[in-house]
Amino acid sequence: MRAAALLDTDPAAAAREAETILEAAPGHAAALLLLGTARRSSGHLEAAADTLGALAATQPESAVMQLELARTLLAQGDLAQAERALRRALALQGDLAQAWRELSQLRAAAGDSAECDRAWARYAALTNDDAHLSEVTAALAQGRLAHAEALLEPIRARSPQDVAALRLAGEVAAAREDYPRAEQLLMQCLKLAPGYSRARLELVRVYDEQQKAADMLPLLERLLVLEPANSLYRTLQASAHAMLGQHGEALAILEAQLAADPRGEWLWLHYGHLLRGAGRTADAVAAYRRAAALRPQFGEAWFSLANLKTVRFSAEDLAAMRDQLARGELKDADRLQFEFALGKALEDETDYAQAFEHYARGNALRRAAVRYDAEAASSLIQRTQRLFTREFLEARRGSGDPAPDPIFIVGMPRSGSTLLEQILATHSQVEGTRELFDVRGIALGLGLREDTDAAPAYPQSIAQLTRAQLAALGARYLALTRPVRQSGRPHFIDKMPLNFLHVGLIHLMLPNARIIDVRRAPLACCFANFKQHFQRGGFFSYDQAELGRYYREYAALMAHFDDVLPGRVLRVGYERLVTDLEGEVRRVLEYCGLPFEAQCLRFYENRRVVQTPSSEQVRRPVYAEGLDQWRHFEPWLGPLKEALGDLARNG
Repeated sequence: MRAAALLDTDPAAAAREAETILEAAPGHAAALLLLGTARRSSGHLEAAADTLGALAATQPESAVMQLELARTLLAQGDLAQAERALRRALALQGDLAQAWRELSQLRAAAGDSAECDRAWARYAALTNDDAHLSEVTAALAQGRLAHAEALLEPIRARSPQDVAALRLAGEVAAAREDYPRAEQLLMQCLKLAPGYSRARLELVRVYDEQQKAADMLPLLERLLVLEPANSLYRTLQASAHAMLGQHGEALAILEAQLAADPRGEWLWLHYGHLLRGAGRTADAVAAYRRAAALRPQFGEAWFSLANLKTVRFSAEDLAAMRDQLARGELKDADRLQFEFALGKALEDETDYAQAFEHYARGNALRRAAVRYDAEAASSLIQRTQRLFTREFLEARRGSGDPAPDPIFIVGMPRSGSTLLEQILATHSQVEGTRELFDVRGIALGLGLREDTDAAPAYPQSIAQLTRAQLAALGARYLALTRPVRQSGRPHFIDKMPLNFLHVGLIHLMLPNARIIDVRRAPLACCFANFKQHFQRGGFFSYDQAELGRYYREYAALMAHFDDVLPGRVLRVGYERLVTDLEGEVRRVLEYCGLPFEAQCLRFYENRRVVQTPSSEQVRRPVYAEGLDQWRHFEPWLGPLKEALGDLARNG
């Protein structure tokens, strides 16, 4: 026992102890096994092979002997003999978990990914190799990320090849939205354990959060070899195809899944999302209603109906939603979606007081569930203003990749950015894509951290970049966005509103890209955000005071860039776009260096896929009736007005 205890820390000492035992008891099987294992661990592979080979010959029925012999042969690079020993071990003892793990590694080395994954799946089914991480798992589930990291640190220092700990570290990084770090950790995990399907799935999720569809697909194809009927894998696969503009493939995948599992409410929900994006509104409504019928407490299905903006709920629908909200056991994740849906239904009924009450409840539930640090958000904007002075920018004039391809549309969410995107995407020289995460991904790689556990390096890290590095970042952005460009048109749109935070980075790495800031009147824009539940992000929008502060700081940052880069960013007012469509479209096209095309005024005839909450609205002509909708709720917007300050007087 004393000798075995030395194996991990001092294998040479363990070998000496085993030799002492064998002097007293020659041929002692346990001591010989220990000696062979210690010799392998200390690098004496030939001696280890001799010891274990002889022992395995004398004890042919011992699976453990065959396993240790196989490990030594693997270390020597003799894959064929190692596999024979492993298969003998598993024939003798089919539930020998470590033999399955070794077989997984061996098949990975041989390039047999399917057998590698199958062997690891058997290993995972026989072990609970993350049992020692239960406290970390609980902390992660509760959002206590700093505590989870603190628990992981000594475990990873003690056992750097603990793949379960590596996977969890990747999940913690992803929860912090530090996706480059999450990718690094999960890829390191898969390098150590190529068959670890759970780590591969977590990497898919990290790519999904960043909308890196091209990276998702090969990982999903490998996962599906092992589990071809897995609904989660198929749904993610459909999502990836949709991101790449391959909507026919995406729909076919989900339709096949629904044929096999017509009672899968999540499948119907995702199917509805695809149908909505493709403009098949009636079919989307039917899919969402099917999901709600399969699980009446499915809040997201009801919210998805409300989020179409065109659905009018019946009295029976209102009663059904109220019945669900009356259930004490309804989960908060469902409850908040019902609150937003019922708020929209009652707003349509002009019952503004009750509508606001439901919006407020939904916002309160969501705010309690998300991590948002208003001080950290303010700090990022202040650091950006300090860095990007006229002198700083002038010193870097002419840096970056000169490609004129991208047209960035930035601003606050719910400001009219989707409308402008649709107008531009109707031009013969411009391709509409979707909300792209690539600029933020580059910022994350430069040290952007929006929590308070570590001092963010971004944007000050930009000051350390050379001209060549800035050009390389521009080229990298163009390479990252290439998969979503399907039409071959010379220009494409990157409509990610919160890229207003990265105008300085965009300017330096892509000096010839166009940047358009779509601005909506403060109270109208902020209330549109407050009554909109964002399934991802938008965490600043769930509290009136935080929302007003965020809008105010956004406006201040854009005013700063107007000062240090005059004329670089074009500002488009949503209200002017609605009331003087042709005049504003001509102004935008002139800024983009594009000829006027009358078809841009008929943007609502464009059948392109739209994947934002405004998808149905941009398929209709502009209308001015919605400009003052917020005024119905003015009596309850005191905290928002106070936070906006002078801006509140501008509407």
